[in-house]
Amino acid sequence: MVDAIAATSPLGHWPLYSGCTLKNVASKRKLVDSCRFPLRDLLGRRFLLWCTPPNRGVWRVGMWPIKALAMELTKEAYVHKEKERVPRSWNYQIDIDTDRKPGMWPPENKADKPSLHNPLLRQERMSCGWLGAIFEWEGVIIEENPDLEKQAWLALSQEEGKSPPPAFILKRVGGMKNEQAISEVLCWSRDPAELRRLASRKEEIYQALQGGICRLRSGSQELVNVLMTHNIPMALVSTRPRKTLETAIGATGIEGYFSVIVAAEDVHRGKPDPEMFLYAAQLLNFIPERCIVFGNSNQTVEAAHDVRMKCVAVASKHPVYELVAADLVVRQLDELSVVDLKNLADIESPEFQSEEPELEMEEEVEQDAYVSKSVATDDIFW
Repeated sequence: MVDAIAATSPLGHWPLYSGCTLKNVASKRKLVDSCRFPLRDLLGRRFLLWCTPPNRGVWRVGMWPIKALAMELTKEAYVHKEKERVPRSWNYQIDIDTDRKPGMWPPENKADKPSLHNPLLRQERMSCGWLGAIFEWEGVIIEENPDLEKQAWLALSQEEGKSPPPAFILKRVGGMKNEQAISEVLCWSRDPAELRRLASRKEEIYQALQGGICRLRSGSQELVNVLMTHNIPMALVSTRPRKTLETAIGATGIEGYFSVIVAAEDVHRGKPDPEMFLYAAQLLNFIPERCIVFGNSNQTVEAAHDVRMKCVAVASKHPVYELVAADLVVRQLDELSVVDLKNLADIESPEFQSEEPELEMEEEVEQDAYVSKSVATDDIFW
């Protein structure tokens, strides 16, 4: 590019009229921007320029080669590109945490706890045997009669003079706290004192209909015993009051099996909010990714998956085909083994996977076929 510019005619070209650096008698370089340098003479490939500066001092008349002026022109032409390419600041942050980048191996293990100075304990936490079990009470550990819940709500609405809730509303409030169902779904009241009164009365009606009879489901006792043998911590969650729950646990003879019990007084919301399961995992000192929830409804599956917990659905109230969203579906808990639970907590668990969703490529429909078909139809028509 320099040779191309140097080969062109210099007459009238802007390098002759731009600022140029000259030397005075003191041999100091000065930039002249205020005057133009008329062409005095052309000697081969050099310019002979002269000017009379407005200030004092006699300057020397100099000669500049055409190629040198062309090089200056080239530098000024590319100066804006250099400014864009070269950053003004060099404050780069060096990323040395390569394990946390998606797709890199080995990935970060959320079960690891560097504060443990015992390497055997750290290895045990990162293995698939380090897991916790969270059980729902009704429909999983004991038998559940869904009709009693519906009858209790209908009886409460009749006592309070409210319109009886339809079937789809009663299905929606399943698994919720009584206060939550009354205020958010049934919309009977929002006063805290009134909510507590209605919730307490509804629980009294339910206990009266149940008659205080609690019967263990087939297979639940066997699985609980197996987990106790393998020292797997267990938690029990329910939206029933703690007093009612502890009385029922004592009546079934399984007290002492669950190290953590979460009742209605411990949480603000019931299912499908995962608050109960998160609080149980916190009390067990386990991360959510290493907790397995045992439930019997799609609300339980939704709540468990929202916090990246694995879920085992028990087909006690719903058929198996309605619970396919769960990680495992069984009819009875004794169908499970410790190996099945460890397989749910292996390296395929969410803590070893990228949180970025995979993009599905859509198939492009070729329009040529439709065009040719329409053209053929038009030909036949005409």
